[in-house]
Amino acid sequence: MKPSKKGSNSATVRSSIYGTTSTGEVIDIYSCTNENGLVLKMITYGATVVSLEVPNRDMQISNIALCYNNFDDYLLGQSFFGSTIGRYCNRINNAQFNLNEKKYTLAANDNSNHLHGGEQGFDKVIWDASPIIDIEGVGIKFQYRSIDGEECYPGNLDVTAIYKLTNRNELKIVFSAMSDKPTPVNLTNHNYWNLGGVDSGDILDHELFINAKKYLAINNSLIPTGDLLDVKDTPFDFSSSRRIRERMNLIPQIESLPNGYDHCFILENNHGDFKTAAIVKDPRSGRSMEIFTTQPSIQFYSGNFLNGSNNCGGYRQHDGFCLETQHYPDSPNQPEFPTTILIPGEKYYHETIHRFYNEY
Repeated sequence: MKPSKKGSNSATVRSSIYGTTSTGEVIDIYSCTNENGLVLKMITYGATVVSLEVPNRDMQISNIALCYNNFDDYLLGQSFFGSTIGRYCNRINNAQFNLNEKKYTLAANDNSNHLHGGEQGFDKVIWDASPIIDIEGVGIKFQYRSIDGEECYPGNLDVTAIYKLTNRNELKIVFSAMSDKPTPVNLTNHNYWNLGGVDSGDILDHELFINAKKYLAINNSLIPTGDLLDVKDTPFDFSSSRRIRERMNLIPQIESLPNGYDHCFILENNHGDFKTAAIVKDPRSGRSMEIFTTQPSIQFYSGNFLNGSNNCGGYRQHDGFCLETQHYPDSPNQPEFPTTILIPGEKYYHETIHRFYNEY
């Protein structure tokens, strides 16, 4: 592994070859170490987080981001571990939308729906990458051009994804994009977290707070019905911190959603301002994570579809959870939702920060 850049107090960014595609394209891995010894590792395939090493209350370092074991597993896997998701994260109903009186038909890769950008979403492309090191921390700047018609979306979309490990022990993610045609854009990162460490078992005793009073009702296909429901006195009330497992058995059963959460929560003060979205604590390890974002909502997914198979990295149901900051699912088909249409000349821009600390 060769050094790419080095700063003061041992903050470094190093890169090396991680793998090679069947067509000979080289995939690089970047290892970013901040001044406090936290380590973020990412690959250029999918602009993907492959590990984030964080100390527990006893200062023992562990990876807390679920991952595959090697590059071949990333090529074959279907769980989106750590990937950058686009053009449109989450689901679009019936894999289609209308824009400016034209119907666009997308890949139906989640039964009849479109999920996470389609068959060849941003998680399955190779991004250009360059190291970052500055007074704030260390990281990687990823760039990708999604051409007009890719996955049947309109417009050439130029995307930048900056992942930075700050010296305040934060993972800072900044997404920006511009298009030459009107197009839906909804970007997120799909990290699965386990604050106890990726080999520590399930996350059901993690304590979760979500800064939301409402969530989106969904149908049997996990598509929003359009109704914004109150979380109060329901299994979706995380407005005060509680264990993830505490009310899980009270979730209304949906045939396509086995035993857990996969729901979008509407954040308070969600008009583009930077705000606290969620706080998660693991009482066993002492690790805590606080999430701040400019996005209007957050998708809480409790790892329901992890089944121990190779496609799932060997992880079992509930071995990790996702908190994906984003716009509402299926917004292109639901005009009452905040718009996700990016207009030429406008800039898509959102920030999300994950702050890590220990409670002793």
